[in-house]
Amino acid sequence: MSYASRITPGNLWLSAFRLHSPVFWSGIALILGVFYLIVSSWRFGFFGFTLDDAWIHQTYARNLARSGQLAFVPNVPSAGSTAPFWSLLLSLGYLLGIPFQLWTYGLGILLLGLTGWTMARLGEKLFPENRRVGIWAGLFCVFEWHLVWAAVSGMETILFVWLSLFLFERYLAGELTKTLEQSLRRDAGLGVLGGLLILTRPEGIGLVGLIGLDMAFRHTLKFSLLKRWLAIGVGVGILLVPYAVFHLQTTGLLFPNTLYAKQAEYGIILNTFPLWQRLVGNVDSPETVQGVFRVVFIGAQFLLLPGLIFAGWLTIKEKRSVLLPVWLWWISYLLLYAFRLPVTYQHGRYQIPAIAWIVLLGVWGTTQLVSRQNKKARQHLLARAVSRALAVSLVMLVLAFTVVGAQAYGRDVRFIESEMVTTAKWLNRQIAPDAIIAAHDIGAVGYFAQRPLIDLAGLITPEVIPFIRDEAALFDFIAARNADYLVTFPSWYPQMIENPRLTPRYNTQAPWSPQSGGDNMVVYQISHPSRP
Repeated sequence: MSYASRITPGNLWLSAFRLHSPVFWSGIALILGVFYLIVSSWRFGFFGFTLDDAWIHQTYARNLARSGQLAFVPNVPSAGSTAPFWSLLLSLGYLLGIPFQLWTYGLGILLLGLTGWTMARLGEKLFPENRRVGIWAGLFCVFEWHLVWAAVSGMETILFVWLSLFLFERYLAGELTKTLEQSLRRDAGLGVLGGLLILTRPEGIGLVGLIGLDMAFRHTLKFSLLKRWLAIGVGVGILLVPYAVFHLQTTGLLFPNTLYAKQAEYGIILNTFPLWQRLVGNVDSPETVQGVFRVVFIGAQFLLLPGLIFAGWLTIKEKRSVLLPVWLWWISYLLLYAFRLPVTYQHGRYQIPAIAWIVLLGVWGTTQLVSRQNKKARQHLLARAVSRALAVSLVMLVLAFTVVGAQAYGRDVRFIESEMVTTAKWLNRQIAPDAIIAAHDIGAVGYFAQRPLIDLAGLITPEVIPFIRDEAALFDFIAARNADYLVTFPSWYPQMIENPRLTPRYNTQAPWSPQSGGDNMVVYQISHPSRP
């Protein structure tokens, strides 16, 4: 009997759900993503995104689909997006006429499934002696609450996570290539993937650089190494050179405005908190500075910490040089934020990409610990009990944090919808079409109000970056620009809102922000004495 004759619809259906099939992983991701959305809409009463920044991406995507321009305000090209590749993917939904929320959620859920699938493949390549490591690490990632939160947040985070895993997995697969010609073709493809990673988050350049260093570590022929570096450089350059030229023409700066604005806005943290607190935090640390290495372990991965330490020891003992880029990537990634942007708010949104790599190494180290304990279990009953307890605890804690994460997701969506989105819709209904709005959070305002904007956070108004923390200078700036309205939380600009030229016109009066210790978003009308 031929192979083709043995294929039946039933066999095809079963093969689709094998652990190595993207369909299997996407199915799990779909269940978890829908669960988070149901909790948000039924338990908390709101359906939307977790961050105002998600509406920034939607605004860029909609304008890109309509005009072909990377612009936040129509016909005004902007270098404020740090994730143009994510904006491009979102714009496809607008071009296809698919409801933007459905497209965005679907894209994020698909990427969560691909993250689990790619993790399983990567684990097999790194640990061929124990293929279960990849499977367990993949399952852990798909269920990990930060990653599920990211998948339905409307943000580029989950795309960055998957692309980083996929890039390194493809690099390892390419190292099996025998001929230089085949290697160069693969390396050019790696460069394109690296370019997409950088266009998703600029810090992706670090992983591309580590891959280049790993190539140097493995090669003894300098000529072939230079050719491979050149191939990667060409692949990266095809995507990055046009984007860099766009930035230089738009703002005169090489990188997106956001990169400079965020560092200027939160630079005070570098002077206020010592390095150790920015690294690990403590119980008294504010949410903004919980410690970049601490925030990534808030979840079931905390139980992987002993295994992670054991994995570090095994890496050195067994001389597993292939793991060095993995270690260097997630550690240097977190150190970068500790030294340049040490904020950990919104569940460590900037640090989330490191979690997948911690899980990979932590699962490997934990399985090695458990297997060694099992070898001793014949003589020690306690060792066997500890191993089983650890496995059961991990499963229970992963599931528990799935529920906890869904609750956090629902609260985050409720906050954005009841404050930012509600305010933006009021502005759209109540103010003149040509009224100029000054705002710190421009996402929802830009998407729904579609009025001229002055961005106090500097994303699309880079002129404010030099004095971004100076409230008096900011008010003088927006007054000189003839802004008609200021939109902000009063606690963010306590000195500015005392200016007698500001008159409150709208307050969301939503109860949830004050209940959590915050305040409501307010719309202030700005008077101009020189106007009639």
